[in-house]
Amino acid sequence: MEYRVLGKSGIVVSELCLGTMTFGNTTNEEDSMAMIHRFLDQGGNFLDTANVYVSGRSEEIVGKAIQSRRSDLILATKVRFSTADNVNHVGLSRKHILDGVEASLKRLNTDYIDLYQMHVWDHITPIEETLRTLDDLVSSGKVRYIGCSNFLAYQIMKSLGVSDHNRYTRFISNQPQYSLVSRQMDREVLPLCIEENVAVLPWGPIGGGFLTGKYGRGEAPTEGRLTSKAGESSWDLRNSEKNFRILDEVLAVAAELDKTPAQVALNWLIHKQGITSPIFGARTLEQFDENMGAVGWKLSNDHWNRLDTISALEDDYPYRFIKKFRREF
Repeated sequence: MEYRVLGKSGIVVSELCLGTMTFGNTTNEEDSMAMIHRFLDQGGNFLDTANVYVSGRSEEIVGKAIQSRRSDLILATKVRFSTADNVNHVGLSRKHILDGVEASLKRLNTDYIDLYQMHVWDHITPIEETLRTLDDLVSSGKVRYIGCSNFLAYQIMKSLGVSDHNRYTRFISNQPQYSLVSRQMDREVLPLCIEENVAVLPWGPIGGGFLTGKYGRGEAPTEGRLTSKAGESSWDLRNSEKNFRILDEVLAVAAELDKTPAQVALNWLIHKQGITSPIFGARTLEQFDENMGAVGWKLSNDHWNRLDTISALEDDYPYRFIKKFRREF
């Protein structure tokens, strides 16, 4: 396992982050704890959860699993979505953030959260209120660093500007969806994060299971995340000819290297410029072991470029116009 600096900070995280969204749901507590311990034993030091995963059960399992090794790892969680049937139990208001952090600390059985992330932008709460509250949490020691997730480029830049103007703590990370079959962040968000030294922690790195190679053209899934009719991992969003051409290339590279398609997709992402630590999940210990096989080796330049080229976005306006007149020395 290799390590990278987490954005504009002084801490380092493993090149893979273990996501815990399935813990307490499709993955039972025993297997969930086993995954965490295996991950730490194999050099991983970065765990990601959220207060709404399985109604807080994920945080409880994580807290139970890490007690004897708390200081050895970087623990990330999130706040923003609804936690109760009450109009003020949602959003990024000072009230909801302060209620949320106390509840997360209790479930995680810890005194502090290393990385506290805003799960998505709140169009009601002024960003100044959100950032002032987060700055107070950092000053109090309950939170060490802050980050965002699913923000647009202008939302990230506005947040950084407000923080700089008011001398508040800055976001050091952004957690977007990003994979070979979901590269919309290439337009604005990824270049911004590189420019501003904001760590990128992609979720959905194997396209919700699409890049495992389990599904073929005309074969709608009957199990797994792709069966959902809603959300970013629905079959309707994955079932396109371009995505299947990308999958064909992943399968070809995997066969040439004697690796699994998931390992190839993750390895491409690990070595993508601007990417700090992809967040992978697993329902079973077998899936966990397979995903961990994505580290310890590197795609050749030819294999990496083949995957990068076939999955690249089209050069639409204004990007092709700007590219045409780009000045370089």
